[in-house]
Amino acid sequence: MKSKDKLLLETVVCSAQSGVAARLQRLLDARQALRRRTEGCIKAWACKSLDGQSMFLIQAIYEDEDAWRRSAKRVEKELDSRDGGIESLLGGPPLVGMFAISRKDLE
Repeated sequence: MKSKDKLLLETVVCSAQSGVAARLQRLLDARQALRRRTEGCIKAWACKSLDGQSMFLIQAIYEDEDAWRRSAKRVEKELDSRDGGIESLLGGPPLVGMFAISRKDLE
């Protein structure tokens, strides 16, 4: 796959501590909205599991690694510094992965 054909897909699966799922979802939604407004982020979303558990899937697609870094730094600077971040709301360590996908896969 040529580098210009390759995109990055960031995937995070996490769960909320008891009683804070709604707050975590609001914070995740705000972060994904900010990512979408960051240059080089093609799409970003967060969703809650359908089975009633407080489990979340967070994904974003980036043009390249630089776009991913810009996005992460922007979230840290603009949101984490203001609201304290999401770590204290998590029910355990998140599962995080970065994957290469083809632009054709988005069509």
